[in-house]
Amino acid sequence: MGHDRRLVITSDHAAIELRRAIVDHVVAQGWEVDDIGPKTAESTPYPERGAEAARLVADGQYRFGILLCGTGQGIMMAANKIKGVRCGVCLDTFSARMIRQHNDANMLSLGARVVGLGLALEIVDAFLSAEFEGGRHATRVEMITALEG
Repeated sequence: MGHDRRLVITSDHAAIELRRAIVDHVVAQGWEVDDIGPKTAESTPYPERGAEAARLVADGQYRFGILLCGTGQGIMMAANKIKGVRCGVCLDTFSARMIRQHNDANMLSLGARVVGLGLALEIVDAFLSAEFEGGRHATRVEMITALEG
């Protein structure tokens, strides 16, 4: 399967059930998914989980990454520290489409304590189905990338 249909997913301990449901959902749509855990509900530091997945996306091993923690905020902040990653927390489908179309986001973050299963799956679908529009948005993405130093 090509790189275009590969994604990595991870979470902290607060989002294991939602992460597994998302894996099942996207696999059924033909995505190749590497679920890098965790496998147990023991406390897991979200910065480590987010950074690990972000490095894999930034290295080009995966087209996209999906991150989950209680709010989606902390794991997103960790991922965005990795050069080449553009990750956003989305609580609705409009935002999920826009971070792909306008910001060329390569990672999506969700809060398992914030969104329910049905909405989470719709957000994932919106993110994965949207395409970067380029044009004036490409200039802005270049400006964001330049901030990485």
